[in-house]
Amino acid sequence: MSENGTAEPLKFAYWVPNVSGGLVTSTIDQRTDWGFDYNKELAIRAERAGFDYALTQVRYMASYGAEYQHESSSFSLALLLVTERLKVIAAVHPGLWHPGVLAKLGATADHLSGGRFAVNVVSGWFKGEFTALGEPWLEHDERYRRSEEFIRALRGIWTQDDFTFAGDFYRFRNFSLKPKPLNTAERPHPEIFQGGNSTAARRMAGRVSDWYFSNGKDFNGVVEQLADVNAAAQANGRTVRFGLNGFVIARDTEAEARETLREIIAKADRPAVRGFRDAVTQAGASTSDSKGMWAGSSFDDLVQYNDGFRTRLIGTPEQVARRIVAYKRLGVDLLLLGFLHYHEEIDYFGRHVLPFIRELEADRSELAHIGAGHS
Repeated sequence: MSENGTAEPLKFAYWVPNVSGGLVTSTIDQRTDWGFDYNKELAIRAERAGFDYALTQVRYMASYGAEYQHESSSFSLALLLVTERLKVIAAVHPGLWHPGVLAKLGATADHLSGGRFAVNVVSGWFKGEFTALGEPWLEHDERYRRSEEFIRALRGIWTQDDFTFAGDFYRFRNFSLKPKPLNTAERPHPEIFQGGNSTAARRMAGRVSDWYFSNGKDFNGVVEQLADVNAAAQANGRTVRFGLNGFVIARDTEAEARETLREIIAKADRPAVRGFRDAVTQAGASTSDSKGMWAGSSFDDLVQYNDGFRTRLIGTPEQVARRIVAYKRLGVDLLLLGFLHYHEEIDYFGRHVLPFIRELEADRSELAHIGAGHS
C-alpha cells in the first residue's frame, strides 16, 4: 500500500463484461454487450480514458442472469493483443485449473503482451459449477488452503528453475518452465490478485498475494478490512496492495444519478437475485466469524453482484471523485469499477471524473481535508 494512501496515483480497473447480463442483475436497459467486438472497443476506450487494468470475469455455466459467458484467460489474451498499455487480469479457479498449466499459459500471454498479463485467483462461491463439472466442492477454509498452495506454486514456477513443492493439493518435482514470464521494472512476474472477504482470505493475502480485492464497502468496512490485511502482511514481512470494488453512477446532477440507482433496483431481476443470494449465503455462513463475502449484503446490494453499490460512487463527477479520493486516503490503491452503459460511461469517467481525482491528488492540503472528513 502507498504510504498514507497518498504517495502514488490511484489506479483504476474495470470489470470486463465478458458475461451476458451486464454488471447489474436488472431488467433496466444496459447498452453493454458481452461479445468480443464490443469488448475490443471498450478496452481501447478504457485505455484512452486512463484505466490501468481490466478484469475478466469467470463463469463456466449459465447462472443468475449470466446466460452466456466467454472464458476469462483466452478473452484476456484477446484484449491484450488489441491494446498497448492496459494490463488484463484473468480470473481463474483453483480446482478447475492446474497451476503448472496456468503458469505456462500466463508466460506465453505475458510475452505476447509485453508484460501486461495478470491473474486473479478466485477460491470459488458457486458450488453448482464444480459439481456439474464433476469436481469436488471443498469447505470454505479448505478452498483457501488450496488457493494458497496454487499461488505458491504459480509464483515458484514463474521465478525458479527445478521447482519442487510438496503440498496437500499440488506436488511438483524439479519442474522448470521456459520461457518464464517477463521480469519488468514494474514487477518480477505477472501480478497475482485474489478476492475474498473472510478471515481466511485476509490471512492468505498477507502470506502470498500481491493484491487483495474487496467487495464493495463503506469507509468503516474498508478501514476494518485494511487493518486485517495489513496486519497479516506485516506478520509475514510483506506488503499487499488493496483494491476495492465499486459501481459508478456519475451523472451531470446528483438527482439523475440517484434516480438511475433507484431504477436499477426497482427493475431487479428478482428470481435471479434471489438465486444468487441463496448460492452465496454459505460463503458468509460457513465462516466462524461471519466475515465471508456477502455475509452482510441486502437484496438491494446483491443487484450488483459484488456489492458495488455499497461503495456509494453515485452523484456528480465531483462528488464521485471526492469519495474515491477519500477511499485512497484510507489506503485503497485501486478502484475496480463497473458501469451501466460501458462505452459511454467509461468515456464520461475519463473526461469528467478522473480529472477531478488527479486534481485532488495533486493538492495535498485538499487530500488531507478529504481524508480527515471521512476516516
